[in-house]
Amino acid sequence: MIEQTPPHILLVEDDESLSDWVAEYLRLRDFNVTQTGRGDEAVELIQSLNPDLVLLDGMLPGMDGIDVCKTVRPAFKNTIIMITARDEEVDEVLGLEMGADDFLVKPVRARALLSRINLLLKKQLQNQQLADSAQNNVLPTEESQALNFNELCINAATREVVLSGQSINLSSKEFDVLWLIAEKAGHVVSREQLVSELRGFQYDGFDRSIDLQISRLRKKLNDDANQPYRIKTIWGKGYLFVQDAW
Repeated sequence: MIEQTPPHILLVEDDESLSDWVAEYLRLRDFNVTQTGRGDEAVELIQSLNPDLVLLDGMLPGMDGIDVCKTVRPAFKNTIIMITARDEEVDEVLGLEMGADDFLVKPVRARALLSRINLLLKKQLQNQQLADSAQNNVLPTEESQALNFNELCINAATREVVLSGQSINLSSKEFDVLWLIAEKAGHVVSREQLVSELRGFQYDGFDRSIDLQISRLRKKLNDDANQPYRIKTIWGKGYLFVQDAW
């Protein structure tokens, strides 16, 4: 039996006591943890170590977390969770815009953090397995692996989206949201369901990450934000992906 290597987490946090506490908590749960307290050092470590997941504080010496994310994201394909003490919408928007996969506000509860890490690593592994299958030409044959809506094609095996013959560049989170609502085209998908499936916890009425992903999807799919015809907001219920928008 091949021994599985523990997931490697890069913890970027300049509060030493908090960093040591989180690192110890994760190591006791069989994670391999590397710590740093500087943003510029984080960039070097991400590029050299290619960790499975990065826990990235927002405010850091050397380079702040948003700039770290912006710098490494073009080449770094694994998960980035941004953590900040500032409970401001602008931080969440900027973090997600720069390519963060998720966003947490301090104080972070240990069990909630662990749940989020496990969920995102599981999705990352599934995506990698699909990508490996596609590269080896061992693609799933089920119709459910590809959705076609006239000029829009969404392929779960290759995680590729093509609109009017042009490939659309989506982040991992954007693709996950799109796939979930598109595979239920014609039916309303609630925010509660999206948050539960994509973020691993119950919707509290305040989390806006899904709304931000929907907004970015509309922009990339040329869907008018004021009068969307592909992804409609059903007030008080959720989102509706229209089957035949073209």
